[in-house]
Amino acid sequence: MAKLRMSIAELRSLRKLSPTQNTNHKESPMPAFPAASTVIDSLLFRDAFGTPEMREVFSDVATVARYAEVEVALAKAEAKCGVIPHEAAAAIAARTDIGALDFDLLRQETDVVGYPILPLVHQMVKQCGEAGRYVHWGATTQDIMDTAVVLQLRAALEIVERDIAELRKILADLSKRHRDTAMAGRTHLQQALPVTFGYKSAIWLAMFDRHAERLAQLKPRVLVGQFAGAAGTLASLGDRGFEVQEALCNELKLGVPASTWHVARDGFAEAVNFLALVTGSLGKIALDIMIMASTEFAEVYEPFVKGRGASSTMPQKRNPISSELMLAASKAVRQHAGLMLDAMVQDFERATGPWHAEWMAIPESFVLAAGALHQAKFALAGLIVDEAKMNDNLAISRGLIVAEAVMMGLAPQIGRQEAHDVVYDACRQANEKGMTLADALSADSRISSHIDRATIEALTSPKNYLGLAPAMVDRVLASATR
Repeated sequence: MAKLRMSIAELRSLRKLSPTQNTNHKESPMPAFPAASTVIDSLLFRDAFGTPEMREVFSDVATVARYAEVEVALAKAEAKCGVIPHEAAAAIAARTDIGALDFDLLRQETDVVGYPILPLVHQMVKQCGEAGRYVHWGATTQDIMDTAVVLQLRAALEIVERDIAELRKILADLSKRHRDTAMAGRTHLQQALPVTFGYKSAIWLAMFDRHAERLAQLKPRVLVGQFAGAAGTLASLGDRGFEVQEALCNELKLGVPASTWHVARDGFAEAVNFLALVTGSLGKIALDIMIMASTEFAEVYEPFVKGRGASSTMPQKRNPISSELMLAASKAVRQHAGLMLDAMVQDFERATGPWHAEWMAIPESFVLAAGALHQAKFALAGLIVDEAKMNDNLAISRGLIVAEAVMMGLAPQIGRQEAHDVVYDACRQANEKGMTLADALSADSRISSHIDRATIEALTSPKNYLGLAPAMVDRVLASATR
């Protein structure tokens, strides 16, 4: 396969768009510039929503190369099992040349056939001469395409795994650095109780620790080869079917399936739904950052890059671009996850339609997920945390944010319910008169007769009521190896 891999590398720099076709299948002129119609391949947006590395995994040339890689591996496996001559397998491996394929012809024949494997086999047969009659021996189109997708998933998941590992290190550093950085915790968008920013980022980190665990667990289920023949029974190979199947999977370093999975698509659905979980977590982080970066909060900012997030009309704007892209990607991948679940409902031994939906959902989901992870690494690695503003926001309730602390401090002396009632009255007084909670509490004899001013001041200091937030940061940091 050395020649095959070399050809892919060469074609990266040589790849050109084929002329487009109209509905009458007549050639239209080559556009003066790339005519991409989605953000995945757009000249303008492709690096906002994806990465070159992940796009390359699912590019047309790489996809066809994977098909050919499976066909060559099949020939080698069948030669090892004595199904085809060793000389034929050697010739197929030596003479298969992706760089010499006529991609325009491949496109035209795929449009007619509906699948790309037969058109590819036609050209491989010509390339391989006499040995060509053994190309695709005993296989069916879906065997080749499914196994090629598994090879793509293996490469794609390696990228995702690396990005998640890098993001976990970034989040661990953020959590450690801000372990004790007090800020307002919010529920239902209202100030609730004090937390720390490290506690917040540790919650983000714990999600990605679990994603790393999920990824390790799903690989053995997903990275499994497919070779079963026309109806999945391996009938064309007689009693050598299982032997060839295992040899093919060993050749490609993939798991051996227990049964045919032509219409059992849970593995691919799991992979895309895993990406939906990852990007869902990124969407949650993005939403937190966007709200905290709003003018009224002003607690965090994405890294400063001159011109990034600028408005065409408002010079003061600094929009959270990476977070916006992360959130958009999470919504798109979620839709593809639903599509993959829908595509699991397939008829009998070969699906009529649902399989094709995967061709859209899988590549786009991986490109979008890679793009979102890239944006997250940039935003979080350089996140600007305004500790002073967090402290200011923590103080805007004039101590009301820790009313629970006062109630619990007073409860042992007057009972929990009465403590709740008197503190509730003090909070109402503080709100109505613009007083601090400490002043309102001190003015109420039902409270001041039990606790002195110094105790009241201590109880109404938000930084004294962080609970186990810092300890939870420590626990998350100690819970996994990074």
